Amino acid sequence: MAPALGLGLLLGLLGLLGDPGAATKVLHSLHYLHVAVSEPSPGVPQFTSIGFVDGIPFVRYDSERGRAEPLTQWMKDGAEPGYWDEETQISVRNQHVDARNLETLQERYNQSRGLHTVLWAYGCDLLSDGSVRGSRRDGYDGRDFISFDLGSGKFLAADSAAEITRRRWEQEEEAERLKNYLKHKCPEWLRKYVGYGQKELERKEPPDVHVSGKEEYGTLILSCHAYGFYPNTITVSWMKENATLDQEMEWGGIVPNSDGTFHTWARIEALPEEWEQYRCKVDHPGMLEPGLFAWEPTSGRNLTMAVAVSVIAAILILTVLIGFGVWKLQSGNTQDGGWEGARIQPHRSGNPVSPMLIPLCFHREEGQEWIQRGSREGRGNEWLNRRNHRLSDPWSCIRPLPSSQES
Repeated sequence: MAPALGLGLLLGLLGLLGDPGAATKVLHSLHYLHVAVSEPSPGVPQFTSIGFVDGIPFVRYDSERGRAEPLTQWMKDGAEPGYWDEETQISVRNQHVDARNLETLQERYNQSRGLHTVLWAYGCDLLSDGSVRGSRRDGYDGRDFISFDLGSGKFLAADSAAEITRRRWEQEEEAERLKNYLKHKCPEWLRKYVGYGQKELERKEPPDVHVSGKEEYGTLILSCHAYGFYPNTITVSWMKENATLDQEMEWGGIVPNSDGTFHTWARIEALPEEWEQYRCKVDHPGMLEPGLFAWEPTSGRNLTMAVAVSVIAAILILTVLIGFGVWKLQSGNTQDGGWEGARIQPHRSGNPVSPMLIPLCFHREEGQEWIQRGSREGRGNEWLNRRNHRLSDPWSCIRPLPSSQES
């Protein structure tokens, strides 16, 4: 079976794993993501296409439905007559081309039948300095295959199989067609879509920031989480005294939530005795000014101490009661007021409840950290967030190309 496409790779292709401290900001972005599989199954269509404006899914097509559909109310209300028919025709053509591409690439890599995937994403960004940035990236079985950057105007092949595609596309002058599309057509459609959803897309929701700390093997791991912010333009960095530590920190990228907002996190390792020197700096368009957030370990330690004292007290009381009951049973005292009516009974559900199986409580920040960690690992994104494996190219999306290209 082919390696799965992790969430991190998809977000990287769509530009949601950008540079947290980039000087030039992305004002608006438009991206399309296409995924084709060789062995479709219920719930996993043979071909899927999703469009994103500013990281928000706004249009979708898949081979099971067979028709392009809006994913936002503003797109449903704003689309011109005939738009959805044209969008459907474009997606159907891309579906057929990607089906042939899957067959071609299986032959090039000398692969037998099985689950294989073709993925390509392309788009443009409108930047704060007035310039336009555009890219296209293709992947096969979860790995890079070929890419194109508007700045260089050239294709970059990942291996010898992709080199065949690169030579063919250069002979067909595909680079010139892509440059024209990414530099001119993409921004035109992007501005039109932003006009449809201006009220929704230009709103500002500041982040809810939480800082937590955890000591492991003599190292303090400080985590800074920003939740529920919009737009997805945000800067999160760790500072030690007055120095910014961008190179030392681990960054989780900007990930969309189901409610149209985003979340992100930044983590850094520190010496436990130096925890007071660290601050998390967060800057977002919804904030009046950048905020500095520090870890406050005292409240967490007090809570832990309170929980520990409560547990010890409960164990002591339970031990005394059980000891007293055993003594009463052995003494045969079953008269009025005796132990007979005070014996421990099973829970009303019919099954005894073991106190050792009931979680007592979690510190709020620790619980949030567990949830975030579980969410990341469940989506296969943790591998992408390790040092020296960050995707720093912000991406964006555009209206689908008139047709996909065969490999």
